[in-house]
Amino acid sequence: MSSITETHFQFPGQVDFYRGKVRDVYIFEKHLVVIASDRISAFDVVLPQPIPYKGQVLNQTSLFFMEATKAEVPNWVTASPDPNVTVGLRCEPIPLEMVVRAYLAGSAWRAYRTGKRNFNGYILPEGLKENDPLPEIIITPATKAEKGQHDEDINTDEILQKRIVNLEIYEQLETYTRILFRRGSEIADKNGLILIDTKYEFGLWDGQVYLIDEIHTPDSSRYFDKAGYAERQAAGVRQTHRSKEMVRQWLIENGFQGNSKEQIPQMSEEWIQAISHEYIALYEQLTGKAFERIENSQRLETLEQRIKAHLLL
Repeated sequence: MSSITETHFQFPGQVDFYRGKVRDVYIFEKHLVVIASDRISAFDVVLPQPIPYKGQVLNQTSLFFMEATKAEVPNWVTASPDPNVTVGLRCEPIPLEMVVRAYLAGSAWRAYRTGKRNFNGYILPEGLKENDPLPEIIITPATKAEKGQHDEDINTDEILQKRIVNLEIYEQLETYTRILFRRGSEIADKNGLILIDTKYEFGLWDGQVYLIDEIHTPDSSRYFDKAGYAERQAAGVRQTHRSKEMVRQWLIENGFQGNSKEQIPQMSEEWIQAISHEYIALYEQLTGKAFERIENSQRLETLEQRIKAHLLL
């Protein structure tokens, strides 16, 4: 099998290029060509070893949910000429991540454990345990940080005071966030999973709000297995995250949390394959589709040819 670690293409009409932690973005005047690589990041660090098929899983999972929600929430996608590629509108990004939570997990649990109870105006009750369901779905936005910086939580009042967006746009963001989370939760539930939390990013196209980036992938969302959740929670047994959280936990257990003085642990081939297997298994469970592995020793050449052919249409 071959992994996509980096691409170095130059397409007719291309005006810029951006390499994110996971995606290579080719920028044109009115559209983007986004390649989901097999790179994996954690704690804002790109790990040195790629995960086979990870990019394909991310891209196809996101496309599945974009298609399932486009009737209610417009999105940036226009085409997918390859399983690792999405082509879409070059929207003006809104520098916010709309984080939405239905369970007390991750950073919200860590903050709650230290005494925080006010989450963007939602006051959580005393006595909650890690991974407990919240009394209601809460939206806790974060700033979309510049490259190399960390995202930071921000409340609704601060968003409006800093004029990141106006009230009308922000209310649209919240409305779309709730629609997307409800639909994602319904699909997950139908397939034996619980959508714990996720994040959405939005942009503007002709003054209208569009969903951009990715949606409900293992990188942007956390899931639990529905079967046995209540029993594990009642017994105080740790829930297993069906997401990239498995990689974060492994890194923590091996002494790495993104600090500059820490050394990134080397992943064994067995662990790399286990991660790849979990990404594929989650895709198949979420979508109900069989995952078709792209086996191609000339993968980069194929990518380039398919994108060029699409651009000529």
